[in-house]
Amino acid sequence: MKFDNPISAANLAAKLGAECIGDGKIQLSGINEIHRVTEGDITFCDNAKYIKPALASNASCVLVNERFEAPKGKILLLLEKPFVAFTELSKETRGSFETTEMVSSTAKIGEGTLIMPGAFVGRNAQIGKNCVIHPNVTIYDGCSLGDNVIVHSGTVIGADAFYFQRKGGYNKLNSCGTVRIENDVEIGANCTIDRGVTSETVIGQGTKIDNLVQIGHDTVIGKNCLFASQVGIAGVVNVEDDVILWGQVGVQKDLTIGKGAVVLGQSGLAKSIKGGITYFGSPVREAREKMKELALIKQLPSIIEQLKK
Repeated sequence: MKFDNPISAANLAAKLGAECIGDGKIQLSGINEIHRVTEGDITFCDNAKYIKPALASNASCVLVNERFEAPKGKILLLLEKPFVAFTELSKETRGSFETTEMVSSTAKIGEGTLIMPGAFVGRNAQIGKNCVIHPNVTIYDGCSLGDNVIVHSGTVIGADAFYFQRKGGYNKLNSCGTVRIENDVEIGANCTIDRGVTSETVIGQGTKIDNLVQIGHDTVIGKNCLFASQVGIAGVVNVEDDVILWGQVGVQKDLTIGKGAVVLGQSGLAKSIKGGITYFGSPVREAREKMKELALIKQLPSIIEQLKK
């Protein structure tokens, strides 16, 4: 998430009560967790085993609780509790989202869009032209929908990311990201699309989503994808264009599904998969190979009986 106005690393250090390691003149333009950082972003690391990827990332500033040498072009801010500082920054960046209005007066609604009774549209949300928002849909603050989008009853767009630090309990990272839904998307009933922790969760143009689908924070869905009922996708997943996930497919976090991949029902993805192939099983394999394997397994009892003779 980008700031309205950049801040120098030195000024941020003063604000947080941190020590600068590196060039305090570096300008910082946003906040992002490690998987989505770009140049100018602030991220955090409070575990030494993750410091290498943090320092090698595109982030310009890393909040740390141990002293390290700052790589060229980066600044480290040393403070006692990086996670706490980062989540407070996230909270501040999001700003207030409280409202007593069912459709916020700060929301922008396009021409020809129908918002049915009981739907909630939060502060600074944007909805394009000729959309249909059915009863009891919830669109949280700052989320955006393109043109010709249909959202069916009970769907929630922009709830907080499921992101907790496990240290003496579960400490929540406040979500300041958003959801962006592109043109010609249809979302079924009772779906949940979480906002990015500090970036965007994206649903690409022309994608169609069945009922009871969960999409996690910072996941990016490509164009013209098709997800059947009860698909569950974890956070920070990249789904390329033209992917089909049939019913009850489960997708682990931080992986990529290649363009045109098809995953058959009740399959589980634990690793990235290539595009243009049909998959099945848990963990998935190419469907034909998996079907042959299952057929052979069925023959095992008779094979064992023959060996006993």
